[in-house]
Amino acid sequence: MAETTTNAAQAKLTVIIIGCGRVAEKHLKAISKLDNLELKAVVDVNPESAKRLLGSVKGFANTKVYSDYKAAIDEVKPSIVSVTVPSGLHFQIAKYAMEHGSNLLLEKPMTMSVSEAREIFELSQKTGLKIAMGHIYRYLPIVGLVREDIAEGKYGKVTHGTIYVRWGHNEAYYNSAAWRGTWKSDGGALMNQTIHAIDLLVWLMGSEPEMAEAMIARRIRNIEAEDLGMAVLRLENGALAQIEGTTATIPSKHMAEFSVFCENGQLSMGLDSGKPHLNIFTIRPDGKIKKLNGYYIRKQFKTGGLFSYKCALNPHLGIYKDLSEAIIENKAPIADAYAGFSSVDTLLGIYKSAKEGHPVALPLKDDFTTLDMTGFFD
Repeated sequence: MAETTTNAAQAKLTVIIIGCGRVAEKHLKAISKLDNLELKAVVDVNPESAKRLLGSVKGFANTKVYSDYKAAIDEVKPSIVSVTVPSGLHFQIAKYAMEHGSNLLLEKPMTMSVSEAREIFELSQKTGLKIAMGHIYRYLPIVGLVREDIAEGKYGKVTHGTIYVRWGHNEAYYNSAAWRGTWKSDGGALMNQTIHAIDLLVWLMGSEPEMAEAMIARRIRNIEAEDLGMAVLRLENGALAQIEGTTATIPSKHMAEFSVFCENGQLSMGLDSGKPHLNIFTIRPDGKIKKLNGYYIRKQFKTGGLFSYKCALNPHLGIYKDLSEAIIENKAPIADAYAGFSSVDTLLGIYKSAKEGHPVALPLKDDFTTLDMTGFFD
């Protein structure tokens, strides 16, 4: 038995990437850094997109290209299917892949409806196959260490948290693909640009959302969905979370920040035009304030692991490493199938609250989809 386990651990996990757009290059770079993964094929209906992707990273020029994802899955029978297509196609591909025995690396959001997200989560539970969600912020350095300390009560009771994602996109971005900014295939600033941060904030605060209240607006961008959204979540532990997400800001000035406030400490982490910043404080027993940035930086260097500083440059490296270990050791990935379902349920609860004009309870009892928002701004 031990020999079989060793051989399984040493065998390479095979991967196919379905969708050769922008984010797929990050997948390719991550795979190129990991010795236990082997890219067997890429899939795209546009052969030029596949050619561009394979030429973007050295060593993949001769990788097989498919135009039909079902044919690729049936012929290759990969260990991992990486889904990087527009969000509206996630459900059908994820379901087919899992029904044919593949684990998943699934970009956010998991699906565009609550019922579909629940079905994918339950399929993972039933089959034992692993799903790693592309919730990249969970894989940034220091984040996991801080979460452990919050969960262990080092900072006392969590009172509230805040996030803003001011990720400006101009009309050229939305015009670059017909599906961008649509309710059917993409959603707006909250579903597309802000879901990472919402997932991270809830994860850090250590409790599931039980209520959402929100408003959305279309202020500048000529899209079907919102370019600005604001929401408040109440978590099961009583803490509150405040959310702002927008693409109606300066495109060259991308900014994102999340903060968590506790009884005996607080932390803020974020990016401003690509430059990271970090501030972590605690209250010592003598009442004085102590900054803990250096403590966590040193601890991160010492522990390394999945949350290495290389993952800050490409968090998908951490996701692939984590998923590989999850498959081999039969454990849950850090951003697992439930995280995918929960984040979709929370986002769609936010949309439902905005549509109906009142708070809504979470998790949602009835199905709700982004298509239910069609015509909201008409």
